[in-house]
This record gives sequence, C-alpha cells and structure tokens, in this order.
Amino acid sequence: MSLHGAQEFSAEIAAPVRDCFATITDFDRYPAWSSTVREIAVLDRHADGLARRVEFHVDITIKTVRYVLQYEYDAPENLRWHAVDGDLEAIEGAYVFEKLKPKLTRATCRQAVAIGFWVPGPIRRMLERSALQQSVLEFKDAVETRSARRRPARKRAAR
Repeated sequence: MSLHGAQEFSAEIAAPVRDCFATITDFDRYPAWSSTVREIAVLDRHADGLARRVEFHVDITIKTVRYVLQYEYDAPENLRWHAVDGDLEAIEGAYVFEKLKPKLTRATCRQAVAIGFWVPGPIRRMLERSALQQSVLEFKDAVETRSARRRPARKRAAR
C-alpha cells in the first residue's frame, strides 16, 4: 500500500471463502449490514459482471462523505480498491480471504485513508481504527448470516 498510515484488521469468519467474496462484492446489500453506508450505487462493471466503480455515501461521524472507489479482483481470494473521485483526498485498500478450513476463513482488510480535511491526529487515528474494525466485524456478521441461510437445514433424526 502506498498511502502513509495504512491500518489492518482481521477476523475469522465461519463461512467459506466463496461466501466472503460473494458478500463483499454484493454492493447493493451494504446498507443492510453496514452501519455507516447511507447510499451506494454501482456505476459500472467489469466484463465478468463484478463492479468496477462504486459510489459510496458514508457517515464518518463528523459528517457524511461521498467517494467513488474503483475495484480490481483476484476472485475469490482478494479484491483491491482505490478512490477515483469524491470528498476524501485518497483511499486505497484490499481484502484478502484465507481459507483456514472448508467453512472457516480469515478475512483481512488493509486500508489507508487521507481524508483531505483537518482532524486532530489522535482523533483521526481513533476514527480510522474503530471504523476499520467496525466494518470488518459488520462484514463478518453479514457473511455468517448469509452463509447460514444458504446451508440446508439438518434433517431431524427419525424417532
């Protein structure tokens, strides 16, 4: 990552890698599970149907900001993004999904943000760290909920 001050946070998710990738690339569902995403729009797509450019309106506590991220993928193990437009000076990040077991994945998000307006350093770092942790943990909940819905119900034992 080229931006100064990149943060990283990982979580183990009780779901296969494919479910993690399916959830993170289902941008239209973000407002249902992300507490900070107010609006989202896929602006265009790659030839394979995955979103290329996505516009976000995100509540960062001190204000709501708009930005457009451009995505690249190495499906289903990772995706990378960088800002191409918006209120923030720069954003660059990646998600990496590592298979630990068939239905257990380590998801690691790395992100660097240059907000482009003054916020005291300690407050900015605290906001960045807590926002990253919160987003990964909300993502974890969304994946596990989605994955549980996809699993067939176990048949009851005959009595």
